[in-house]
Amino acid sequence: MTNSPALPTTMNAMVLTGHGDIDAYEWHPDWPVPTPARDQVLIRVRACGLNNTDVNTRSGWYSKAADDATTGGAFAKVNDEDPTWGGRPLTFPRIQGADVCGEIVAVGADVDPNRIGERVITDNWLRDPDDPTSKDKTGYYGSELDGGYAEYTVIPATNVLPVVSDFSDAELATFSCSYSTAEGMLTRANVTAADTVLVPGASGGVGGALVQLAKRRGARVIALASEAKHADVAALGPDLILPRAPDNLRAALGDEKITVLADVVGGPYWSKLVDVLERGGRYTCSGAIAGPLVNFDLRTFYLRDLTFTGSTVIDPQVTANLVKYIEAGEIKPALAATYPLSELREAQTAFIAKQHTGNIVVIP
Repeated sequence: MTNSPALPTTMNAMVLTGHGDIDAYEWHPDWPVPTPARDQVLIRVRACGLNNTDVNTRSGWYSKAADDATTGGAFAKVNDEDPTWGGRPLTFPRIQGADVCGEIVAVGADVDPNRIGERVITDNWLRDPDDPTSKDKTGYYGSELDGGYAEYTVIPATNVLPVVSDFSDAELATFSCSYSTAEGMLTRANVTAADTVLVPGASGGVGGALVQLAKRRGARVIALASEAKHADVAALGPDLILPRAPDNLRAALGDEKITVLADVVGGPYWSKLVDVLERGGRYTCSGAIAGPLVNFDLRTFYLRDLTFTGSTVIDPQVTANLVKYIEAGEIKPALAATYPLSELREAQTAFIAKQHTGNIVVIP
């Protein structure tokens, strides 16, 4: 291993001890600093963003036994076999946190030592180097590998991308999960300048990223958000902002023709959202924070010639493209608040309450 001088042997870390409520997190001021394997780098974490994956994994929401909205509380019925995004058990203790901005301070034996000192953000999909496009051979940073809710973290060198930007560490920590999720959805749905994209939950981290990234593609964007958040959402650049759940969505849209619905909300309003898609329209989904079970009328699906795409494991180039957009000034962060890492429980409680617009970040 090649490293910067005087690295500590222990660190502060917020450790998830098992599936459960918010008190499943334990603060450790003396957790061992990890050592990078041959193909890994050690990052000094400067900031780490929060995301729904952490909440869903902690609470067991991914289990098919859980059928309610994401509330952040532990679910009474969780199947041990499928409590994570990939439908497999998770090993505890686990350090979560995928949205890392930091500095490479050590490298494994097979990594160029000149990478030490790079300012980086993370590409969170852990791929098989011999089969990088396989969705079956993937893991997620902060899930199958310890993540960034600590002062130091290791990750394969191929998963850290240098970034040159005037954004603060906290601002850069808003991009990795939310924006890659959003760009993955838009890529999967083949969104172009010919589209009009409807974005429910536009005040959230992924929703706000969808607004910006769809606009970057030249699409017309209509955002749905609570009226108290309309001013914040307007700063992201949508063409039209409507209330979160109009009683008559079709009437509220007027003459707008929705060709793409980009959804991370789901829940009881879902059928009204899908019902406004134009014939030949596309629905793309990467979440269901308002509830995973929906009223699905197959007649709407097949009589309208709709295309549905799920989006979880993103294409390998997505995060690298995001860095290009950041460096070119084509997208901007939406930083709602920062908390000390030691207050992760408070930060995640605020994240779950959804009173903010954008992303919440913790600082080690």
